[in-house]
Amino acid sequence: MKNITGILGIQYPILQGGMGNISNAQLTSAVSEAGGLGTIGAGTMTAEEVEDIILETKNLTEKPIALNIPISVTGHLKEMVELVLKHDLAAVSLSAGNPAPLIPVFKEKGIKVICVVASAKQALKAEKAGADIIAAEGYEAAGINSSLETTTLTLIPQILDAVNVPVVAAGGIGDGRGLAAMLALGAAGVQMGTRLIATKEAPFHANYKNTLLEADDKGTVIVGRSVGRVRRIMKTPYAETLLMHEREGMKPEDFARITSEDFHRKGALEGRLDEGFINGGQVSSLVADIPTVKELFERMIAEAKECLASGAEILS
Repeated sequence: MKNITGILGIQYPILQGGMGNISNAQLTSAVSEAGGLGTIGAGTMTAEEVEDIILETKNLTEKPIALNIPISVTGHLKEMVELVLKHDLAAVSLSAGNPAPLIPVFKEKGIKVICVVASAKQALKAEKAGADIIAAEGYEAAGINSSLETTTLTLIPQILDAVNVPVVAAGGIGDGRGLAAMLALGAAGVQMGTRLIATKEAPFHANYKNTLLEADDKGTVIVGRSVGRVRRIMKTPYAETLLMHEREGMKPEDFARITSEDFHRKGALEGRLDEGFINGGQVSSLVADIPTVKELFERMIAEAKECLASGAEILS
């Protein structure tokens, strides 16, 4: 197991997942201040919008932050790369596309590169291209997912057997038990998204947070299978609308339009759950309160230590 805290200059081996167009300085800075790696998601935002968030975040924390660039999604790839370099960010997270051409640009400036993958094959390519850290995301995760639908529990060992760089586990982690489980598998840390929505610093609509608090083990649904765009979202009236359109044979381009970031913002920021969707991972069923990010992290670390100690005692 390799130590990512030293690589990234953070206290705890916890990374924030990119949240696309609902990214904000409040939550990102809170994650960094609490000892993790706060991450801004570029989504489909303009360079000006992303730079505003970067500047606001850097005003709130002097600790390391990262920018997630979804390569095939952003319409401003060159500008996003320039923003990372201009603001000398500690790390960049690359997803949804081939990171190989971009990695040397960041490595030359000493910026750590995290590549988000969903298979051992992708992980090997990222490692060969020079990635410092692999973030392996399983099918339990919120938002756009791999069509491979491999669970985190099985994905992490596969990737650890394939690469030598540190591996961070993503998808289905929201408490100390999940952190302990991933460390036991050999991961060097975890990446979280859904659990961070339900924190005091997260500036999302109460309807979003309450949906997470009320979710049970059937609280999420998969949409987009019929059009090749697998996405896990919370079960809401709009989710039912999307599933109805799929059953009626909606064209892929029309489905892409009504699952764009605009509709995510309607749900997440405006709370209009009948007019927009909200991303949510399967871990939503474990969300039972709304702590500060600092409280959440400290609780997770204490719980993980207890779990790992209990496991070692059983095997002794």
